[in-house]
Amino acid sequence: MLGHGDVRFFDLIAPLYDVFMPPVRPEDLRAGLAFAHRPVERAVDLGGGTGRASRTLAELGVDATVVDFSAGMLRRARADGVPGVRADAAQLPLRDDAVDAVVVTDALHHFPDVPGTLQEVARVLAPGGVLVVREFDPTTRRGAALVGVESLAQMDSRFFGPRELAGMVAEVGLRGHVVAPGFGYTVVGVKPTDAAAVGDGADAGDTASGTPEA
Repeated sequence: MLGHGDVRFFDLIAPLYDVFMPPVRPEDLRAGLAFAHRPVERAVDLGGGTGRASRTLAELGVDATVVDFSAGMLRRARADGVPGVRADAAQLPLRDDAVDAVVVTDALHHFPDVPGTLQEVARVLAPGGVLVVREFDPTTRRGAALVGVESLAQMDSRFFGPRELAGMVAEVGLRGHVVAPGFGYTVVGVKPTDAAAVGDGADAGDTASGTPEA
């Protein structure tokens, strides 16, 4: 095994990561952030590595800080002027209701404690704030191939289907939605503005938009 969240692997590939990984598309993040019930000004790019999503968030007028466990990836982010903090995703160094959005892009399947991470996200989001997760669906053909590749690489990856993840988001008190289902999908979790509504996941698993991909 490669250890905590596959961190050793990412420390090794950090210098070349942005060469092989495409930029995060603004439209993908914009579609998720649109669910927020408050202005989105402050965000955490959780598991953000070299800052791919943070740079896109900056284009959208959002100030973002990378939180990642890989020191190598954080060095690359900081070298490009993206602020970063080394921390465990399940133990965020943030106060309650601290940020307007948390974005997790192509990274959640590497987190060793996904339920704990989602609980922490729900804690640090301000009421009306939004979680935006971009992930890969293991039930699609390309998703199954990706699962196989990461298994061969002895990664600790665990992939979730979009409806499963939306349900997990609802379990921590966020209103879950599936956006743009397919190989690369988005799940959104909105923190209720009414404290009495926390824990009401009635919308969990709803498909908001998009055409499934193979």
